[in-house]
Amino acid sequence: MNRITTSILIALVAGVFFIPFLGNVHLFDWDEINFAEAAREMIVLKDYLRVHIDFQPFWEKPPFFFWLQALAMNVFGVGEFAARLPNAICGIITLILLYHLGEQLFNRRFGLLWVACYFGSILPHLYFRSGIIDPWFNLWIFLGLNGVIFFRWKKDRFSIRLPRGQWFYLLLGGFLLGIGMLTKGPVAFIIVSLTLGVYFVLNGFKFYISPLQFIIFALMTSVVTAIWYGIETYKNGFWYLQEFIKYSYRLFSTPDAGHGGFPGYHFVILFFGCFPASTFALRALSFRSQPGETDYQRDYQKWMVILFWVVLILFTIVKSKIVHYSSMCYFPLTYLAALTLQRMWEGRVRFSTWMKVSLIVSGGIFVLLTIALPILSNHIDWIQSKIANDTFAVANLDAKITWTGWEATPGVVLAMVLAAGLYFFNRQQYSKGVTTLFLGTAVFITLTLGFFINRIEGISQAAAIRFLEARQGEDCYIVTYRYRSYAPYFYARQQPGRHLSSWQDDWALRSPEVDKPVYVITKNYFEAETDTMSQLQKIGSENGFVFYKRK
Repeated sequence: MNRITTSILIALVAGVFFIPFLGNVHLFDWDEINFAEAAREMIVLKDYLRVHIDFQPFWEKPPFFFWLQALAMNVFGVGEFAARLPNAICGIITLILLYHLGEQLFNRRFGLLWVACYFGSILPHLYFRSGIIDPWFNLWIFLGLNGVIFFRWKKDRFSIRLPRGQWFYLLLGGFLLGIGMLTKGPVAFIIVSLTLGVYFVLNGFKFYISPLQFIIFALMTSVVTAIWYGIETYKNGFWYLQEFIKYSYRLFSTPDAGHGGFPGYHFVILFFGCFPASTFALRALSFRSQPGETDYQRDYQKWMVILFWVVLILFTIVKSKIVHYSSMCYFPLTYLAALTLQRMWEGRVRFSTWMKVSLIVSGGIFVLLTIALPILSNHIDWIQSKIANDTFAVANLDAKITWTGWEATPGVVLAMVLAAGLYFFNRQQYSKGVTTLFLGTAVFITLTLGFFINRIEGISQAAAIRFLEARQGEDCYIVTYRYRSYAPYFYARQQPGRHLSSWQDDWALRSPEVDKPVYVITKNYFEAETDTMSQLQKIGSENGFVFYKRK
């Protein structure tokens, strides 16, 4: 099978897993709804240069990902499918690129192993079925860094065949990294720069890239980012950049919006979230190479180990702890997992007892959770008694969700996959072991989404979404009280043409100048407080959400 045929097969398999049913469940607050709303407002305002939320300038993110979503919405209509489609396409592109890169570094088998590790691990797979920015952001960073790596290899005459000149790879890397900065901001440049710096130190302070060459690389990145940052600054001054810098600093220095966590948060997320690849990656998480490996194979392992630790340590230091902050680790982690599997295949590494235990522990958590949840669904009263102090969560669990018992199917499937995978690995039948474990995990993810995601959404936010969808087409203001949500903008399809004071805090609640009907959504934590507001009339409540209309 040639490279083109293999690439087409990878694309077809990825498309079958990633694209169907993208629109079967509402977007989730905050990030999915936030980003989709930014894209929707680009379409409504016909302004694709500046990002808006609630038709006010939004400085937290650059526009590249919203351009992709807006393009999809223009083709398929505003909705969940279009909001998530860019990441499904990113998944297909990513897997094809990993195959070609892996084949170039080793051989066709290694390329397929890398694809299997990325495709068949839980969080890397799941993110391609979401509507968040990070899959594209991480891809641009990874490709930008590879541009520098290839530049170094070409310049220093590594034994790998690279058909282009060294400056082509350096400039291409800068260009792609610039798109990364247009996707989520300067963190892209920070990650690559830190990785280059650590490599420089571990390389004995030898200049594998001269200061002038690095400046040219950075200038290329800047030229790309100036496409938007420069035009924005020229048109509207430095206000946007100042606010963006303040926001970025707040994320680094404080647990923004309550997203705190313990110091080992991202270690735990990567170990369990990247099951089963994380177990195999641990075996190669060092600079130790194997006899017979080429100069560029040894060097690439060093780059991937450095990239992994740079990202992990950087976001361990950052005060805000959010799952996708460490998602850039997925590239080096799955590469190192594929490297271990390749070495096992060649008889250089054995499938050890600690690997078996690690797979059983990390996979067993998901087996237990997916089997236990349907069982616990028959004991909602008991769960509510254990969380009685959290009145909102208690009311969430009153949602009318039907559980049949078949929801345990994904857990049973994963248990069988894990048992069969261990059986094949124990007998050194690595082809069957890899196929069973990683393809089986991809099937598990798909089954879990099918059985659980609508039920989880039904418990957590569906009541509020239904209320908002009923307001579509109504010329009104909708505000949340004492909690933050982007759902009113997207799901009520709010439009511009508002009173100039309507963005001020409490204006819609209290001002005598209100010129449209006002709806207020709050959580039952604050129900007693809002009930005392004489200007509000309670019009309903459901699953912990309380709805009011201003008299």
